[in-house]
Amino acid sequence: MPLLLFGCVALVLMLGYPVAFTLGGVSLLFALLGGWLGLFDGAFLEALPNRLYGIMTNETLIAVPLFVFMGVMLERSKVAESLLDTMAELFGPLRGGLGISVVIVGMLLAASTGIVGATVVTMGLLSLPTMLKRNYDPAVATGTICASGTLGQIIPPSIILVLLGDVLSSAYQQAQLEMGVWNPKTVSVGDLFVGAIIPGLMLVGLYVIYQLLLAWRRPDKVPALPVEQRGQGGLWWRVLTVLLPPLLLIVAVLGSILGGLATPTEAASVGAVGGMLLAAQRGQFNLGNLREVMRQTTLVTSMVFMIFIGAALFSLVFRGFGGDEVVEEILTNLPGGTFTAVAVVMLVMFLLGFILDFIEITFVVVPIVGPILLAMGLDPIWLGIMIALNLQTSFLTPPFGFALFYLRGVAPAGVRTADIYRGVAPFILIQLLMLGMLAYWPALATWLPGVIYPA
Repeated sequence: MPLLLFGCVALVLMLGYPVAFTLGGVSLLFALLGGWLGLFDGAFLEALPNRLYGIMTNETLIAVPLFVFMGVMLERSKVAESLLDTMAELFGPLRGGLGISVVIVGMLLAASTGIVGATVVTMGLLSLPTMLKRNYDPAVATGTICASGTLGQIIPPSIILVLLGDVLSSAYQQAQLEMGVWNPKTVSVGDLFVGAIIPGLMLVGLYVIYQLLLAWRRPDKVPALPVEQRGQGGLWWRVLTVLLPPLLLIVAVLGSILGGLATPTEAASVGAVGGMLLAAQRGQFNLGNLREVMRQTTLVTSMVFMIFIGAALFSLVFRGFGGDEVVEEILTNLPGGTFTAVAVVMLVMFLLGFILDFIEITFVVVPIVGPILLAMGLDPIWLGIMIALNLQTSFLTPPFGFALFYLRGVAPAGVRTADIYRGVAPFILIQLLMLGMLAYWPALATWLPGVIYPA
C-alpha cells in the first residue's frame, strides 16, 4: 500500500494536477480506502492539526518569504542586466570571456536571489542574444546559461538549503532518538549554508576551467569581442560601482550568518531590506514595483506552504501504512550497505527531479529516507549538500530538466532544442565530477562548518 500510494501520487502528478492538492487528495483517498479495508488506522490523521501548527510556528520557514522577496526585488531592479553588461566588457577581450562573465554573474545572482527559474530566464533573455550575436556556438551559449542559472541550488542563500535545513533537522533528531541518543545534536540552515560554500565555489571554478579549455581547444566556438565593440574608458570604475552593491548585500546576508551575528531568518530580513535599498539606489524602487514584488512573493510563498501542508498529510498516511518501515527494510538490506543505500536514494531523487520540483522532493522524499540514512551514521550536512548537488544535476539533464524548459521558453526560434541538450552535456559531467569528489571527500562540506561552529 505505501509503495502503491507513492506510485499513484507520481502518476497523478504526471497527468498535470497541482502538486499540493495531489499530495493531499491522493493521500486522503488512500486513507479512506485503507480504513475501509482495515489496513489504516485513522488515528494517524489526528496528528495533522499539530503538524500544521508546527508549520505555522516554525521560525526557520519565515526565511522563505524573505529570501523570495529579496530575489524578486533584485530581479526587478535590473541588477542582472548591469552585471552582465559590465562583466562582458571586463572579460570580453578574452576568448571565452563572455562565457566566464555569464558564470560569474550566475554565481552572484545565485548568492543574491537563490531562485533558479528566475535566474535562468533572466540570463536567457539578457545574455543569450548577446552571445549569439558575438558568434558564440549556440550549444556552448545555452549550456553555459543553463548551468550558471542553476547555481542558485547550491550557493547560499539558496531556498532549497533553507527547506532542506528544516527537514533534515527533524530527520536528524528522529534518527538519533531511534539510535538511543536522548540528547540529540541539531543541524541548522546555517550549517548547510556554510557547508555549501566550498562545493559551490569549486563548482563555479570547474565551470570557468571548462570555458578556458574551450577557448584553448575550440576558440572558434567562444570568440573574443571585436576591438570596436569593447568598452571605452572608465571600465574599472563601472565594474566597481556595479559589483560593489550586490557584493555588499551578499556579505551582509552571509557574513551575518557566518559571524554568528544573525540566524538565517534574521539574515533573510537583512537581505530583504538590502534588496529594497539596492533597488532604490538604481532608481527602481517605487510603489508599482513594490506591489508587484509583494504579489510574486505571496504567490511563491503560498505555493511552498501549500506543498508543505500536502506533504505533511502524505507523510502521515505513508507512515500509517508502514511505509517508513518498508523503505528502511529495502535500504538496510541492500548489498553494499550504506554506500549502496546512498547511491539508490540519490538515483531515485535524480529521476524524481524530472517530474518534481525541489520543493516537493524536499518535503516528500527527504522525510522518508532522511532518518534511515542518518541512522546509518551519515553526516547531515554532507547529505544535505549531496542532495542539493544531485537535484541541480537532475534539473540540467535532458530531456526533462527544468532548467532546459525555462531556457527553451525564452530562447530565440533559431536555437534548436538539440543545441541546448548538447550544450548542457559537459556541465552535467562537471556536476557528476563534483558529486563524486564530494562523495569521496565529505570534508569538502563538513570542514568549514566545523571551523565556524565548533562543537
